[in-house]
Amino acid sequence: MTEPNSITRLLKPRSVAVIGASADAAKTAGRPVAYLRKHGFTGEIYPVNPRVDSIGGLTCYPDIASIPGTPDVGIVLLGAERAHQAVRELAAKGSAAAIVLASGYTETGEEGARRQQQLIEAAGSMRILGPNTIGLVNLTDNIVLSASGALEMDHFPVGGIGVVSQSGGILGALLSRAAARGIGLSKLISTSNEVDLDLADFVDHLADDADTKVIALYVESVRNPGKFRAAALKAARAGKPVVAFKIGRSEAGAKAAVSHTGALAGADSMYDALFRQVGVIRAQTFGDLLDIPVALATGRKLRGKRVAILTSTGGAGTLVSDDLGMRGFETPAPDAATAEALRALQTGDHAVLDRNPIDVTLAGLQPDLLRGAINTLLKSPSYDALAIIVGSSSLAMPELMAGAIQDCLPHSDKPVIAYVSPHAPEVAALLTQRGVPAFAAAESCTSALGAMLNVGSWQEPTFSAPAAAVLVDDLPAGSLDEAQAKQLFTRFGVPCAREVVVATPTQAEAAARELGGRVVLKILSAEITHKSDVGGVAVSLTAETVGARLLAMASEVESKAGVRPQRFLVQEMVGGGTELILGVHHDVLGTAILLGMGGITAELFKDTTMRLLPAQGGLSREDALSMARELKTWPLLDGFRGRPKADVEALVDAIVAFSKMAAQLGERLVEAEINPVFVLPQGQGVRAADGVVVLA
Repeated sequence: MTEPNSITRLLKPRSVAVIGASADAAKTAGRPVAYLRKHGFTGEIYPVNPRVDSIGGLTCYPDIASIPGTPDVGIVLLGAERAHQAVRELAAKGSAAAIVLASGYTETGEEGARRQQQLIEAAGSMRILGPNTIGLVNLTDNIVLSASGALEMDHFPVGGIGVVSQSGGILGALLSRAAARGIGLSKLISTSNEVDLDLADFVDHLADDADTKVIALYVESVRNPGKFRAAALKAARAGKPVVAFKIGRSEAGAKAAVSHTGALAGADSMYDALFRQVGVIRAQTFGDLLDIPVALATGRKLRGKRVAILTSTGGAGTLVSDDLGMRGFETPAPDAATAEALRALQTGDHAVLDRNPIDVTLAGLQPDLLRGAINTLLKSPSYDALAIIVGSSSLAMPELMAGAIQDCLPHSDKPVIAYVSPHAPEVAALLTQRGVPAFAAAESCTSALGAMLNVGSWQEPTFSAPAAAVLVDDLPAGSLDEAQAKQLFTRFGVPCAREVVVATPTQAEAAARELGGRVVLKILSAEITHKSDVGGVAVSLTAETVGARLLAMASEVESKAGVRPQRFLVQEMVGGGTELILGVHHDVLGTAILLGMGGITAELFKDTTMRLLPAQGGLSREDALSMARELKTWPLLDGFRGRPKADVEALVDAIVAFSKMAAQLGERLVEAEINPVFVLPQGQGVRAADGVVVLA
């Protein structure tokens, strides 16, 4: 048998030392020993307190050195100024981990940061949970390693959801809510300051934990993106969905940047991109953090968007139907065979069985009818899931209703959820305990089914191989002018509009004749990136008008920007396409490629999507295509209202080429953006019409 690793010993210790234990169970320092005993911990407990001989009949030791064995875990109840001493002594003893509850570390400033460094040095190779943590609860094995008053309850609801939170207080909130709703949990862990053990460590561990089916995370920030990515992918491959509620969505993530991309790619969008890439489902509300895992913990697969709603109360059925419809689900009427089978179940004309919601009067008081209707709908080829509306009629006999629904579950693997229409938390808890996730809000039903669909459709991302190295050593550092930027894009295979650099009206006229047709005139400056703001762009010019326009533009830009432009671009005028923006954005979470609706309204409409680059290479063609399809403006590329279909294949080529450029240049590429990139009608390709590049 292999020796358990440190995290296993932390979560399932054979012995626990409580440093700073109090003999008064009512005090915070008295709770850890009291909780361990109350919940039936069978291992050794070693209270440590030099002023007390025994606590609750247990020998109390004057110091850690006096403990006879090696405790797997030490709960450190000392203040921040002394905690490191206990940590050092536990490490010397050979303990696997210390749980440090004290606050007063990095969250308090410079002095706290110094104390936190002290902790790290004192621990050596021993693991630390915290500091500033409320500890952890292994509900599977009834092991409570915490001093939180939120854990006073006599019995924990045990089940398949593991919870890891960077906030201690939130654990108590989740545990009490789960208990009230009949939702079973496996492990509850508060990581808080994460001086050592962090979210990713526990996601990685729970991916291997036989008692955990779904992992729920309360996230303030991901401190080690590479480690988190690896752990989340491990969980996804193990078939264990990860659901994350990330706070801090309203922060001004759009830091001042040269490009539109910087303003569009806020920090929160980067979390969206990270979570999507590794298969993490993002909870949009705090309520979702329990609603989604309880649905996923059933292990049932949702294979489509068609939902049958079975109700005995019309209004509540409409509520659920309406919300499902708002989020892209379908509630079709039963097919002829299903409607016939439903009608055969109930005599009389008071049931409405040929539309959806399917209204079966007083079904809650007629279990046989209810069973028949449920089994018929689950068998029906018209539906992928069933939502049962539990009305007031069920309040008289909730066991009967719950039992009837539970009896039907083995006959199908389709998702079955319940919406409890009256305020009846005990009925909802009963259903949830019987394997039917029950919700008190119609919106929760939709969130749960949406997550089940998401889990079923996630595929591990594939990446395009790194491009053959492209020469870039001849490019200067700093902001490139537009012509230099587009030369860089062209080297990597992104097609650009034809153009000529000019300095005089005569040269501009010659360039316009050479390009033919109508042209665009722009100032060429590495300093001025938003050219249209200072009058530095003119469109639809001819060889006859471009020379005079160049002189007028030089004067206008000088009056607005204080510098007279010396060089200009004469560019073929690209028309008849859809304008998109394609950019690269760096963040602590990684490097992302952004695609969105382009042109001067890019920041106004904020119709964008992002993908994080892989460890090496660029985005795959599949990822590039799915980015385009995610845009609200996708219909414009797909032949909206008689428009010609756009050259989506060429757009995909350009996104992949641009991503390979970002991958090769790495941190040397500070910013890069094409706005707009014109996507022309099918077969005509794409053209980068403007570009920004900043090189380190």
